Amino acid sequence: MDKPKSILQVEDDDNDVMFLKLALESAGVTVPLRIAVDGQEAIDYLSGTAPFTDRQAYPEPSLVLLDLRIPRIPGLEVLKWIRKQPALKKIPVLVLTSSDAKRDIEDAYRLGANSYFVKPINPRDLLEIVEHIRDYWLKPNRKKPEVPDSLSRFLKRPMVETIR
Repeated sequence: MDKPKSILQVEDDDNDVMFLKLALESAGVTVPLRIAVDGQEAIDYLSGTAPFTDRQAYPEPSLVLLDLRIPRIPGLEVLKWIRKQPALKKIPVLVLTSSDAKRDIEDAYRLGANSYFVKPINPRDLLEIVEHIRDYWLKPNRKKPEVPDSLSRFLKRPMVETIR
């Protein structure tokens, strides 16, 4: 995974945005956080339509945190839209919502959510969720293996020789 460009949080509650910013800061996450306050704004941001055409100012996110209960276009519809866009299919979408309804969880995964988190009441629990997101979704998960010199000569030769 390349260095994350930004995180897009789709959230209409200013308090939830503030608590997430504090948790990200406490967890040492330095990736810029962009906010879309409703489903339509999220779609406009992700598609790069006005006023989000400048990708220097509004970079394509490497991660989306999606609330399900948002105005204009509901979160599940935004998720469905994201998964239908070829250029966006690979962006991880993590649901971060107050709903713990079984149907919402099932629908989110069926529509392509990569993870589902219920917003906690306790800020300490939110920090724990953010640390998990940081460790699993924002850090590279593979290091390039170091090859000992004694083996490197074998890697420069073809593994299978063609017999003629």
